[in-house]
Amino acid sequence: MRSTHARPITRHEYATIPFGAPNYQLIEGDLIVAPSPGSFHQDIAGKLYLLLGGYLQTHPLGRLFIAPLDVHLSDINIYQPDLFFIRSENTAIIKEHGIEGAPDLVVEILSKTTEKYDLGIKRSVYARTGVEEMWIVDPAQRTVALYRLTENPATPAATHRPGQSFASVLLPGLTIAVSALFAT
Repeated sequence: MRSTHARPITRHEYATIPFGAPNYQLIEGDLIVAPSPGSFHQDIAGKLYLLLGGYLQTHPLGRLFIAPLDVHLSDINIYQPDLFFIRSENTAIIKEHGIEGAPDLVVEILSKTTEKYDLGIKRSVYARTGVEEMWIVDPAQRTVALYRLTENPATPAATHRPGQSFASVLLPGLTIAVSALFAT
């Protein structure tokens, strides 16, 4: 049986897709379509946004964003991380249509439809395009894996479980209790 491959889609073609559900990402030139996240996923994203946003109110170190907002990493990679942070000195990458370059921190909350991308090619692309830190939040396992992509993109620096807390070098003084993210 012959297989055919469509040519990669570029960011210019991606920009012509109508806005709205389902959610789209451009991963290595392939247009990936996913349904909207589930309620537990959104609950975790909301809790993280409130925690990080509250911290940034008193420590104005940069800007925090929540999906959907396009992050243009290359001509064939446009992602929508669940949350991401850009330090003040890097805010020139923030444009009206989205982000033109690598955020300093990305947070991906795993779901059945995105897990293989978040743990695979997206992590690799984040590392090679300059993202410093990535958090992988796993609702099923109730863990947070913290990757320092500039040091080792393949292995988390630490994986945290309920009863533990974690911190980021990008957000000094902030400690997050893992249990707080998964409380219902």
